[in-house]
Amino acid sequence: MTRARNALIDLSSTSYYHLIARCVRRAFLCGDDKYTGKNFDHRRTWLVERIKLLSSVFAIDIAAYAIMSNHYHLVVKVNRQQALGWSDNEVISRWYRLYKGSPIIDRYLHGDALSESEQLLVSELVEKWRARLYDISWFMKNLNEYIAKEANKEDNCTGKYWEGRYKSQALLDETALLSCMAYVDLNPIRANVANKLEDSDFTSIQERIKHLQKTEENANDSKQNNGAAYHTKQPQTLKPFGTREQENTIPFSLLDYLELVDWAGRHVHQQRKGYISKNVPSILVSLRIEETTWLDRIQSFGSHYGNFAGSQTVLKAHAAKNDVNWYKGVG
Repeated sequence: MTRARNALIDLSSTSYYHLIARCVRRAFLCGDDKYTGKNFDHRRTWLVERIKLLSSVFAIDIAAYAIMSNHYHLVVKVNRQQALGWSDNEVISRWYRLYKGSPIIDRYLHGDALSESEQLLVSELVEKWRARLYDISWFMKNLNEYIAKEANKEDNCTGKYWEGRYKSQALLDETALLSCMAYVDLNPIRANVANKLEDSDFTSIQERIKHLQKTEENANDSKQNNGAAYHTKQPQTLKPFGTREQENTIPFSLLDYLELVDWAGRHVHQQRKGYISKNVPSILVSLRIEETTWLDRIQSFGSHYGNFAGSQTVLKAHAAKNDVNWYKGVG
């Protein structure tokens, strides 16, 4: 059953969401076109660059991403309170990075004298823009429309580039967040287009690994490898891992997460050669997740859940909250 978008994005329940968009007819419009022989991998670079630009404008952090040949995945966190704390001028400045704005706002910024009704109009516009700057639908609109226009311009054609509206899944608890991020980061491994995490192009985990390696090399060269430099080992354009005591972080250790995804990748990718660790990562122990349950979630996250993901208890509670009898993933 199709649900209204405002019923799927409920910030009072969770600020984390899994977003998916596919190219029209699932064609290889971001990879190798087997009919023409052309390669369109540069469009995947467009997507990564646009995602990061929009994240710097919107109050929306990127926790994970994977740009495949005909679709992409995002795991995002909406920072509503951050947006509500912005000054009016901050909201305007961010909005103007994407849009031309409004003549009345230009007058306000110029310091012109405004009537009471004009001041009210300025306030209304600012609040409307503020709400849009933490709105996932506006984020995705800015992402997908831009890519579609650039691709059509390159192909000298018109028409749909994306299959339809994006799909969203609300991640209702920490286990859902962690398993979804791993599911996203493992996309190239499952698709058999990469054998190692560091070779998984256009993924957040590859970016995290490369950044970590680079900063550790620099730290070794300068002999300043210490705990205070922990956050410098993580890309500024991605939401950092941290501890429960640290604000604005994903509440897990980065190294634990890398170990977990590497371990899961060795199991879900049956053709991978080499040593498979028999030791279950400590992060699964701390979350009290069974090994088989975790691997099943990683391999079938996309089909196991519908618009909401979480434990059975959380899904049942959320269904009751929205006067729904059942959500996919409960039984």
